[in-house]
Amino acid sequence: MIGRGMRPAYDYLIVGAGFSGAVFARELADAGARCLVVERERHVAGHAYTEVRDGIVVHVHGPHIFHCRDERIWRWVNRFAEFNRYVHMPKVTYRGRVFSFPINLMTLHQVFGVTSPAEARAKIAAVRVPAERPENLEDWVLSQVGRELYETFFRGYTAKQWQRDPRELPASIVRRLPIRFTFDESYFDDPFQGIPVGGYTPMFERILDGIEVRLGVDFLEARAELSRLAPRVLWTGPIDAYFGYRFGALEYRSLRFEHERLEGDFQGVAQMNYTAPEVPWTRIVEHKHFEPERAAELEATVVTREYPEDWAPGLVPYYPIGDARNRALYARYEELARAEAGVIFAGRLAQYAYYDMHQVIGAALARAAAEIEARAARG
Repeated sequence: MIGRGMRPAYDYLIVGAGFSGAVFARELADAGARCLVVERERHVAGHAYTEVRDGIVVHVHGPHIFHCRDERIWRWVNRFAEFNRYVHMPKVTYRGRVFSFPINLMTLHQVFGVTSPAEARAKIAAVRVPAERPENLEDWVLSQVGRELYETFFRGYTAKQWQRDPRELPASIVRRLPIRFTFDESYFDDPFQGIPVGGYTPMFERILDGIEVRLGVDFLEARAELSRLAPRVLWTGPIDAYFGYRFGALEYRSLRFEHERLEGDFQGVAQMNYTAPEVPWTRIVEHKHFEPERAAELEATVVTREYPEDWAPGLVPYYPIGDARNRALYARYEELARAEAGVIFAGRLAQYAYYDMHQVIGAALARAAAEIEARAARG
């Protein structure tokens, strides 16, 4: 605790240099607050961290494609990076065949031979498996596209990713995947899309320019000392870890990445999903294709195979398992968080939710604006 009459060294201690922490720090610093950012890793940018290998920007923790509809958020990120014009159009390999994905008219032509939107709609209507209330993932997909598309694109991939039968998973996991009756093969339909030229790490360095950042610092190991430095804390780590796993650990899915340098062009696309259950990885990413403007001139290539893993404390938590048990457990931690004076819990780990990057940025901007307003009111 800060002693009576002592002025703290900082106004805000921000734990975590990912999007939540970096955006919050930038906004508060620009408003005149003294901010200290501490990060357990030896780098900024969180899971968006990129590094350059053989001239190729590698997304170390898996692909991060920025996309949004909010012009305000798009303007904000463009203050710190120039974005290329990459449009995400992944493909699917299933037992020796390659398909367009997400499901669109080209996919339906490849699977069923249909050639027009009217034919495609009629075919989908014929193969759907009606379900009055499709509550699990399998029932929902079957009710939308039928058995063959479910088996080809969803069942094996989902079971690998989550290590659970799709009938045990909520439909919300796949509800946001588009199904189109046009030849539009883009994954996202947002007007603003791209990847920072040079990668995300330089963008984060510019966001945090002029703000004190201490890397390799674990807040939980130095909590007493660090908490004395500022009256307000922004916590972006796992909420259960903050409270010492008092009620037990929330569950996640983790990932393992195998990076390999090769010559030439490996797969001709940035992302290839492998949906057959007998293939151990879920996707292969070829990073140079995230930079289509220069991919052809690069002689080497870096590919990454992504393997789902069971999570345990000490591994990186990527995807929260939002089943009933974990939602109930999170609610207990959330109650503790509401009572934790002077601490703001922000981001996907602190809120036990899966967020896209633009959603994290929007929430951080709103949270920062509220803090700035509160500071002004306090005088």
